[in-house]
Amino acid sequence: MPTDYSSAPTALPFPILIADIGGTNARFAIVVDAFAEPKTFPTIKAADYASLDAAIQSHVLDRTSLIPRAAVLAVAGPTDGDEIDLTNSDWVVKPKEMIEKFGLQDIIVLNDYEAQALAVTALGEDQLQNVGDASRDDRGNCVVIGPGTGLGVAGLIHAASTWVPVAGEGGHVDIGPQTDRDNEIFPHLDRIEGRVSGEQILCGRGLLNLYRAVTEAAGDTPKLTSPEEITKAATDKSDQYAVETISLFCEYFGRVAGDLALVFMAKGGVFLTGGITQKILHIFDGERFRKGFENKAPHSAMVASMPSFAILHEQAPMVGLAAYACAPTRFGVSLDGRHWSGA
Repeated sequence: MPTDYSSAPTALPFPILIADIGGTNARFAIVVDAFAEPKTFPTIKAADYASLDAAIQSHVLDRTSLIPRAAVLAVAGPTDGDEIDLTNSDWVVKPKEMIEKFGLQDIIVLNDYEAQALAVTALGEDQLQNVGDASRDDRGNCVVIGPGTGLGVAGLIHAASTWVPVAGEGGHVDIGPQTDRDNEIFPHLDRIEGRVSGEQILCGRGLLNLYRAVTEAAGDTPKLTSPEEITKAATDKSDQYAVETISLFCEYFGRVAGDLALVFMAKGGVFLTGGITQKILHIFDGERFRKGFENKAPHSAMVASMPSFAILHEQAPMVGLAAYACAPTRFGVSLDGRHWSGA
């Protein structure tokens, strides 16, 4: 079976299996055609299955009469090569073997934040929460940024009447102190080879890192030991350091998001996603987020005109994958090394 590393299909044969495969969870659906809602399956823990192929067989194919003819997968990790290792999972994606085993005609593998970016084009207004009051240019460039296990970042460029997702490692940009309070806190932050990157603060372990620094800067001993405890304590205001941690988290989140808005000239909006965003949304300080977001002298006015939204849909990557599966020519997705064909 030949492997096609360059040509992009103008259409994929239905039904199409789509999957969002993370280090912990995996989600599956089958897109029956371009008009029907995808047939979804319950979210599973990757650790409960020996391999991706085993999960597809027992969790999907054994539960439906639909037989997929193509697959579009989003994975948390690099997407090149015939054997794709996931960053935080023992699963290995082997497209050639999947084509032979499941009789698929095409398999396309995308980065998980490419799928997040693609979702921006398909989410309805009821699936977004405005953070601030700037208006959106429907054809403007976008940024997707999400604190979760790490800090995921992707751009979405509108060019030549096409949406082009741009994946990268933007979560590892530098973040440094600006205020007197920052100068008290930052010396207590854990660093990686001397650096404080966005991901050192803006993710699950980053939230804990920030809480420890806030507590130690006050000369006290941290009592909370997990992001969940910090969020709960900030919600019921039982720990003053947790309250300040969430507030600072929102401001630092805004600073990094604003930097990326400048990089991409994101007049189409900056979209906040990720597991941490979902979990703290009820106590999210949008005003402090926008303060950090817009503090970009000499271009503060420019960034202030760029909107920001929290994504409310819990499975946004699946929305993006379905949108791509139904109309791949709508998107300028490079498939070099990421498209396998059994034809």
